Amino acid sequence: MPLPPLPARLSRVSSFLAMDVLAAARTKERAGGDVVHMEVGQPSAPAPRRVREAARAALDIGQVGYTEALGLPSLRERIARHYRDAYGVDVAPERVVATTGSSAGFVLAFLALFEPGARVAITAPGYPAYRNIFAALGIEPVDIAVDAASGWVMTAEAVERAHREAPLAGALVMSPANPSGTMMGREALARLAETCRRSGIWFISDEIYHGLTYDAPAETALAVQDDALIVNSFSKYYCMTGWRIGWLVVPHALVRPVETLAQNLYISPPYLSQVAAEAAFDAVEELEAIKAGYAANRAFLLQELAAIGLGEGPPVDGAFYIYRDVARFTNDSLAFCRRMLDETGVAATPGLDFDPDRGARFVRFSFAGSMEDCRQTVARLRAWLR
Repeated sequence: MPLPPLPARLSRVSSFLAMDVLAAARTKERAGGDVVHMEVGQPSAPAPRRVREAARAALDIGQVGYTEALGLPSLRERIARHYRDAYGVDVAPERVVATTGSSAGFVLAFLALFEPGARVAITAPGYPAYRNIFAALGIEPVDIAVDAASGWVMTAEAVERAHREAPLAGALVMSPANPSGTMMGREALARLAETCRRSGIWFISDEIYHGLTYDAPAETALAVQDDALIVNSFSKYYCMTGWRIGWLVVPHALVRPVETLAQNLYISPPYLSQVAAEAAFDAVEELEAIKAGYAANRAFLLQELAAIGLGEGPPVDGAFYIYRDVARFTNDSLAFCRRMLDETGVAATPGLDFDPDRGARFVRFSFAGSMEDCRQTVARLRAWLR
């Protein structure tokens, strides 16, 4: 007998193209090919020494078990102190929720805030997992197209227009952004936050790339709206992708609902990762040295990519991505990236991962690796694109 049909919503969940490119690149490497990895937003540096030492010490004790669903109290307090130290913002530790990576944080936030069918504004281009988590949960993404005219950020005016067309339940922004690297200033954040408050729209700020800025520090949305919902992670600045540990800051009214969801969805974040994450705040010197490497990569690529015809795209204020217009070479970024991998060994992510409508003319390069990776990328592309 045939199996019952799968839920229709699964057909609306697209593959994560960056991970598909990574899988293809690994296949090429296993066959003996030489690959330069510019596709995945993962620091090439290991987790800081203090992080590894804290995890080893906890493992030696041997008691690795469940914690409270909201996370270890000491970690939550340390994250709250981080907001005072980094931003001058007071956050009650009770509002901090440790999560199994920012990915679990998004699921908790979306389940706590939105009914199926709710409309939530996101940017295009933007992080692809947003729309795919929405699809899995029955939430409708509302694309807000961003480009040079909008400064590559979601504006208050664009949200007002979308809300007039049909009511929005939420607006989700990321600053610095993936894939663009563009950052929202305090004034733009404040205008958007006020628009959301006035319109009865939940305001969610994805701050996973905070710490990774090059000319000015990032602003937290909590500085302009105390009841904004914040998503953050130890993955990017703290070089802890595989540890799967992140956090939320939620309004007081959401603490118990989020706790109940976390208890049932995954019981608690990993104990060892929580202990390690607390130590990450004391590793700033090592982390800033890693960021200096990103800054050098960024400066090199901005200059050299422009010299080979890949200079058009958003400013790179933060994160470790360069999102570039490849329309002079192709109208199909997916096919372009496949050929690039096959013919040059450079793995990069097609813009269609981030923008279903305009992404066919863009490619994202990650500069989270070494300077040698960047040099190899430019040399190979210069020869290929001639």
